[in-house]
Amino acid sequence: MAAQATAQRRFSFLQIAITLQTLTIFLQAVSAGLLLTSSYGETLHSVGARVMYGASMLYVLAAVLAWKPGGGSPRPVRYASGFLVLASVQVVLGIAHIPSVHLPLGVLMFGLSVLALTRR
Repeated sequence: MAAQATAQRRFSFLQIAITLQTLTIFLQAVSAGLLLTSSYGETLHSVGARVMYGASMLYVLAAVLAWKPGGGSPRPVRYASGFLVLASVQVVLGIAHIPSVHLPLGVLMFGLSVLALTRR
C-alpha cells in the first residue's frame, strides 16, 4: 500500500515536471514573438531560457527519482536527458544568434515535450 502511494507520488512529480517543461517551452515561443515586437521581449526571452533550462533539469531529476528507488523503466531518464541535451544546444544557439537552427529546434522541442506529456 505504501509502495503504491510512493510510486504514484513519483509519477505525479514526473508528470508535473513534464508539464512544467512543456509550458516553459511554449512560453519561450510567445516571448520569441515579443522579442521581435517589443522592447522588453529580449529580457523576457532571456529569463524564460533560464527557467526552461531549469525545468529540463527538474525533468531529469523527476525521471531519476521515479526510476531508481522504484525500479521502474530507465526510459524516462533517457528522454529527460535527451531534452536536457536539446535545451543545452538551444541555449548555445540562442546565445550565438543562429535563428535558422534555434527556431526549428524550439518547435521540435515543443512537439517532443507534448508527446512526452501525452504518453504518460
